Amino acid sequence: MKKLFLLTVILMFIANSNTAVSQDTFSIVAVDPVTGEVGSAGASCVAGSIILSDVHPGVGVIHTQASYLAANQNYARSLMNLGLSPSQIRDSVVAHDSQNNPSVRQYGIVDLVNGGRTAAYTGVNCLNYKNHILGPYYSIQGNILLGQQILDSMQTRFLNTQGSLATRLMAALQGAKVIGADTRCTGRNTSSISAFLRVGRPQDTLGTLYLSLNVNNTPVNKDPIDSLQVLFNNFLTGIRNISTEIPSDIFLAQNYPNPFNPDTNLKFGIPNTGFVSLKIYDMLGKEVATLVNESLNPGNYEISWNADALPSGIYYYTLVMSSPGEAGSSNSLNTGGNTVTKRMVLMK
Repeated sequence: MKKLFLLTVILMFIANSNTAVSQDTFSIVAVDPVTGEVGSAGASCVAGSIILSDVHPGVGVIHTQASYLAANQNYARSLMNLGLSPSQIRDSVVAHDSQNNPSVRQYGIVDLVNGGRTAAYTGVNCLNYKNHILGPYYSIQGNILLGQQILDSMQTRFLNTQGSLATRLMAALQGAKVIGADTRCTGRNTSSISAFLRVGRPQDTLGTLYLSLNVNNTPVNKDPIDSLQVLFNNFLTGIRNISTEIPSDIFLAQNYPNPFNPDTNLKFGIPNTGFVSLKIYDMLGKEVATLVNESLNPGNYEISWNADALPSGIYYYTLVMSSPGEAGSSNSLNTGGNTVTKRMVLMK
C-alpha cells in the first residue's frame, strides 16, 4: 500500500511538469557487476544531450530519450528509487506517459541486481532508423540513426574493449563516430553536436559522480566524440601531486599559460583531507568541464586542461573543498571560505 500511495503522488506531481525537449539519438547504459560501477554515455545532434543521463550510484542507470520529457525522466527516477526492476520501470513509464504518447519515446534501463538486469523500449513512432540492443548488463539504443550499423558498432566496441567501465563506454561512443550517425548532422560532417560520459561508483552520490564529462556543443566539422575523448584522456592522466609540502590554506593559482590555446595548466593546494571539486564555467555561469571531483589528501596539485572543443572567450575556474562526508559539488561562481574562483582567457 505504501508503494501504491507513493506512485500515486509521483503521478500527480508529474502531471504538472510536462516540459518537452527535442529528440535524442544514440546512447548506452551499463553496469559492472564486479566493481559495482554504473554508467552511461551518449551523443546527439542536439546540444545538451547530457540531460537524458540519470546515473544512480550503487543502483543503476536510466536513459529516457526520443521526444524527451523531464516528467517521464522524473517518474522513471522515482521508480528506481522505489526499488523497481528495469522491466517494471519500463512498463510503468510506457503505461503512464506524461502526454499519453509513449510511441515516440525510447528507454534504456539497467541495474546491478543479480549481476545486471536490463530493459529497453523503442516506440513505433520514433524517427527512423530506430532500434535497441539488450545485453546482460547493458542496453544500447538510438533513433534518427544512419542505420543498424551504428548500434552494432557501439556494441562491438563495448564488448571487445578491455579496461574499466568508463573506458568501455568511451569505446562504445567511438564506435558511433561516423558522419551522419545522427542523420541530422550529416551536413555538419560530424556524428553529432553534443556528447557525454558519466560513471558512478558505489560510494558516490547523485551529485558527486566519480566521472562526469560533457561536451555540450561543438561547431561544424568538429565531432564532440573527439572532444570527449580528449577530456577522457585528461581524466585518465589524472591530477599530479607536485609537492609534499602542505599549504596553510586552500589556494588556487592562476592558470598558465594565460591566455591559452587550447591547453593550460591549473595548480591548487589544500591544507586538509577533503572532497575537492574543480570546475570550469563560461561567462554565463554554465559548467563546461569538471576537472576534479574526488577526495584528496593534503598537498599541492596540478592538472592540465584541453579546451579544444570550446570557443574563444573568458572562462572561470572554481575550486571548492569540503570536509569529509560533505557534498563536494559546486554549481555556482560564488566564493566563500573554502571556495576560490579565478578567470582565464581562451584565445584561438
